[in-house]
Amino acid sequence: MPIPYGTYRYEIWRTGALTAVEETFVAPGLLRGARRSPEGGNLHAVEAALAADGAIMRIVLRYQRGMFKRDAVYDAVEETLRGSVSAMAGRNEVIAKLGRFRELDADLVLCRALIIARTRARGQRRFTGRVAVIDPNTLVAASYKQTYSQVDETGLRWRREARMGESETIELEADGRIARIRDDWGGEARLAEFAPAEPR
Repeated sequence: MPIPYGTYRYEIWRTGALTAVEETFVAPGLLRGARRSPEGGNLHAVEAALAADGAIMRIVLRYQRGMFKRDAVYDAVEETLRGSVSAMAGRNEVIAKLGRFRELDADLVLCRALIIARTRARGQRRFTGRVAVIDPNTLVAASYKQTYSQVDETGLRWRREARMGESETIELEADGRIARIRDDWGGEARLAEFAPAEPR
């Protein structure tokens, strides 16, 4: 189990104001989540098929802002992420390079949790490599070099260095759930609620 199975609810804050609520469900082989603005005008929805080790194999995304909608679907095929983005103006093919560990971030908190869980499972305190990142607004995937590093001896505080000048501190619960993410510009994601999945 890469991270605890169940339903997560995160509140996204920026400089003291609630900007979005993210609700995500993870189970064996499946991650499904959506982030909405408080007034309901913006939606970023994700459904992903997971391998046994938590790697994302296929991902379907949807973006909506008012009447405008955009959809995308990607498959992790060998060393590349291949897919297409569809909107009112048509359909565009997109290819992004995957790194050695085939990490993918669709801009949900649980995507970060999966990357850290997979890094810890390999016995690493630090991961530097290529991550395929999907922009939540355009749904276009691009590949970036990122670093995840453990910053204390408990293994519950991590630092993520994304693109140049972008970094955030990630605080974990003992079971691997992300409790809080804080970036350098006053942004914060807080775990507001977690309901474990019913045992089968």
